[in-house]
Amino acid sequence: MKTCDVCGNDYDKTFTLTQGERTGTFDSFECAIHAFAPTCAHCGCRILGHGSESRGHFYCCAHCAEQAGVQGLADHA
Repeated sequence: MKTCDVCGNDYDKTFTLTQGERTGTFDSFECAIHAFAPTCAHCGCRILGHGSESRGHFYCCAHCAEQAGVQGLADHA
């Protein structure tokens, strides 16, 4: 069995996630998200959707980007 890189659980159904040169082994999507999802530069939440990026910083929504001084971004529903 392989071990999850985040929680250390030995599990027979682990999976490997690769992003560019970075690879990790996980027992759940929760652990994979914890390790790979970017964090909002304003509120600190994990960004699970598209999010927004400005000058190398990621934001979960236009509101957080605006609060951080970024102008011109808009959320679309």
